[in-house]
Amino acid sequence: MRLICLCAALCGAAVARADTVTVFAAASLKTALDEIAPLFEAESGHRLALSLAGSSALARQIEHGAPADVFISANVGWMDHLGALGLLEPGTRRDLLGNTLVLVGQGAPLEDWATLPDRLDGGRLAMALVDAVPAGIYGKEALISLGLWPQLETRVAQVDNVRAALALVALGEAPLGIVYATDAAAEPGVSVLAEFPSGSHAPILYPMAQIAGSGEAAGDFLWFLRGEAARAVFEAQGFAVLGD
Repeated sequence: MRLICLCAALCGAAVARADTVTVFAAASLKTALDEIAPLFEAESGHRLALSLAGSSALARQIEHGAPADVFISANVGWMDHLGALGLLEPGTRRDLLGNTLVLVGQGAPLEDWATLPDRLDGGRLAMALVDAVPAGIYGKEALISLGLWPQLETRVAQVDNVRAALALVALGEAPLGIVYATDAAAEPGVSVLAEFPSGSHAPILYPMAQIAGSGEAAGDFLWFLRGEAARAVFEAQGFAVLGD
């Protein structure tokens, strides 16, 4: 009887240590995190709850008290914003991934950026919100650098996040779109027509951090994201894995 009680107590303690880690992450990480989640859950015993959207929307939700444990942004600006508000757990921020920006659509590759307006053929260029969402910010910056923004500014169809921009192109509702290379790889309904020059926009970085007050399980997840299992998933989908 004493042995049974001891086993029950130990099992109860194990259950008590299992936590839910709520992760707010950029929409462009959906495919990768959907694959990583069960790997982490199997190894750690914790449960992962994913909330995926534009980095700007997620950061604002965290700012206003949304119960996130981990934030993974698609640019440094929104992570800086939360850091300035004292909402990040000290010492947990780290740059996790890099990415590239591409033009997607159908047909032949784009050989000359000057022909991009003509390739729209009266349609719209799908982009994430150009003044708030990282993919849109990078895209606008690249178009300005290439001298194309004045011609395209009024022809952009802005949506809430990069996956929504990708969907517009995949569904044929926009002939062209600007997304990350990893998004394009996840959608068989589009083709990469051109890759934006790396010097035309700021480096695309994905910083991650624990939210202040999050528990030990959140740290376990950040550690898992730096491990070999997560690295294999990220690299298979075209992300550049940064650091160790």
